[in-house]
Amino acid sequence: QHYFTVLFGHEGQKPLELRCEDEVDGDEWVEAIHQASYSDILIEREVLMQKYIHLVQIVETEKIAANQLRHQLEDQDTEIERLKSEIIALNKTKERMRPYQGNQEDEDPDIKKIKKVQSFMRGWLCRRKWKTIVQDYICSPHAESMRKRNQIVFNMVEAESEYVHQLYVLVNCFLRPLRMAASSKKPPISHDDVSSIFLNSETIMFLHEIFHQGLKARIANWPTLILADLFDILLPMLNIYQEFVRNHQYSLQVLANCKQNRDFDKLLKQYEANPACEGRMLETFLTYPMFQIPRYIITLHELLAHTPHEHVERKSLEFAKSKLEELSRVMHDEVSDTENIRKNLAIERTIVEGCDILLDTSQTFIRQGSLIQVPSVERGKLSKVRLGSLSLKKEGERQCFLFTKHFLICTRSSGGKLHLLKTGGVLSLIECTLIEEADAS
Repeated sequence: QHYFTVLFGHEGQKPLELRCEDEVDGDEWVEAIHQASYSDILIEREVLMQKYIHLVQIVETEKIAANQLRHQLEDQDTEIERLKSEIIALNKTKERMRPYQGNQEDEDPDIKKIKKVQSFMRGWLCRRKWKTIVQDYICSPHAESMRKRNQIVFNMVEAESEYVHQLYVLVNCFLRPLRMAASSKKPPISHDDVSSIFLNSETIMFLHEIFHQGLKARIANWPTLILADLFDILLPMLNIYQEFVRNHQYSLQVLANCKQNRDFDKLLKQYEANPACEGRMLETFLTYPMFQIPRYIITLHELLAHTPHEHVERKSLEFAKSKLEELSRVMHDEVSDTENIRKNLAIERTIVEGCDILLDTSQTFIRQGSLIQVPSVERGKLSKVRLGSLSLKKEGERQCFLFTKHFLICTRSSGGKLHLLKTGGVLSLIECTLIEEADAS
């Protein structure tokens, strides 16, 4: 009888004491338990999947390179045929001139020396002229502009590499672990909340991995840098950013609600303690994609500033910049509308009685603040004003909210809650007239 014990790393689980009739059988069980690590299999699967994606991208790049080489070979074959015909023509010309070469062998040695010196002088003059041309170009504004353009492209590649790394941390350190946690027996978070927080982060990561590989392939062909076709591939895919940006504030709100769960908050802090996060919280990683489109627009502005008007990429880069600016405006408008709706709903929730006019999506918040309502007096007596009755000796503080269509007037109770005035709490600005009296009395 051969015994072995299985110890568990977490608390509350008692060790298992097991035995086998045969020593060989016991050793096989122990070895099988050692190798049955599901997390290792998942990590290995993830690594293999990344390698597969990388190899697919390399195959595509190699196909493009093979086509380019095939065209180059065809061009070189044509050039070889042309050079062969030129050599044949030159040989025929030499054969015609051969009778006169016999006289050159009988030339005076001094003449030969003079011709040799002249040959050296012509070579020196050519080299000096070429050096002057090169130096003049190096110091020219065009060369300086090209150097700045190349530096912008190199910085773009570095920034893209850093961005891809941030997306990789977001997906692999937060999204996938939380997705697995949501499938556990006692999930600290639901699958719907995970989808709401991260939305299409994984798709954005795959998109930028492909874009980054394309950038690195272009850098490998330096000094020839063609970037416009990469943006042509990227532009149709950027609609996924609209969904992410539109969902951003909601995702942060869902995350804040989930943090109220102690189990989820504890689990999230464990993920954020990962060295790959470098002390940054999940909210920071969720914010990075919000700034990527403006970063591309700034980069394209700088590229176009150092791209000549006759450059082959000028029109393509201008088209990419215009599309990105249009997308940025649309996302900004959508974020503004969404923020306005959330602001109105937040104010509506603070009013105890509620307020139906704030549910109008065209109602835009302008400002809020405290105002003092002054009693109105006519002929020594207190008159009833539309904003409610007040005593002669007491002024009333009101919490006011100004919108594009209505003006709300609320009172604050001792508990801090807001209540609409029973009379005149909601004023329609369409029916109101603002009068400024010039007479101070």
